[in-house]
Amino acid sequence: MKMVFRWYGEGNDTVTLSQIKQIPGVEGIVWALHDVPAGEEWPMDKILEYKNKADAYGFHLEVVESVNVHEDIKLGLPSRDRYIENYKRTIEKLAKVGAKVICYNFMPVFDWIRTDLFKELEDGSTALFYEKAKVANMDPMELVQKINENPNFTMPGWEPERLKHLTSLFEAYKQVTEEDLWNHLQYFLEQIIPVCEANDIRMAIHPDDPPWPIFGLPRIMTSQVNIRRLLKLVDSPYNGVTLCSGSLGANPDNDIPAMVREFAGRIPFAHIRNVRVYDNGDFIETSHRAQDGTVDICGIVKAYYDTGFTGYARPDHGRHIWDEQCRAGYGLYDRALGIMYLWGLWDSLANLAKEAKA
Repeated sequence: MKMVFRWYGEGNDTVTLSQIKQIPGVEGIVWALHDVPAGEEWPMDKILEYKNKADAYGFHLEVVESVNVHEDIKLGLPSRDRYIENYKRTIEKLAKVGAKVICYNFMPVFDWIRTDLFKELEDGSTALFYEKAKVANMDPMELVQKINENPNFTMPGWEPERLKHLTSLFEAYKQVTEEDLWNHLQYFLEQIIPVCEANDIRMAIHPDDPPWPIFGLPRIMTSQVNIRRLLKLVDSPYNGVTLCSGSLGANPDNDIPAMVREFAGRIPFAHIRNVRVYDNGDFIETSHRAQDGTVDICGIVKAYYDTGFTGYARPDHGRHIWDEQCRAGYGLYDRALGIMYLWGLWDSLANLAKEAKA
């Protein structure tokens, strides 16, 4: 397991590279050009700026999250070919700075949904929260305004320039079924996977967050069955999944350790985080400690260990603790604690295996 840490860049993140450097075992930063609109080709000079910053601290840039997929590709419009060509050229450029994995998603309109970015937990910390009944009864524009209340940080998936076309996007998706979305995803993958193979970069789709339909929009990356279907769309080791235990774990029916074992070899990137799911369908993100949520973090890490996982992992979201003022879900302290919890589980498994051999 290779540990990495998501970083949004200077001026767009409260966490610094010098702080990340002090977290044991972190080898690289998970990064993206957040100021480049979805569908546009990434400029090489901006890519190299990131590389120079990472090089100064000895970090690699092997995991990119995300190269966003333009809505025209998801909608299957004739204009998608132009955006796919831009995507191909971006893949070729990323290979030049050592990228090995591109995390992306195929969620219509919204990349992720929460109703409260700073919901208080019993211990006084705050975390990302999803209230099911509220989502069922709210106007999507109300949610957009809430998510973008803090203009100091970019919110990936909630870019104002994209969401100002929200009404027309919803209208366009009225004609798109889940089966249509599958077909559009297959078209996209058939175009880019050969470029990935030529440049040794693996695509890793992120599950839908949360893993069920929202506002009547189709969603397809929601379950073990659907991930199995994805991997067959283009049967190549370069077509993989970012297995996110938090996104999938919002549905208690998802058996994530079983997914790790079934899809071993097709998981180049793992997001490991915990959520507590309530009986009414609400959920809140918790510490990584297994007992604090309803996700089997211990079983997940064991599944990765047992299957010889050598891919990249990050602690994903954390709580906001010790009065840290930070980007929602992306403070320093709780994610650093999460890394140490994950290393503790991993090292314990390694020691047990060593003792068994002795």
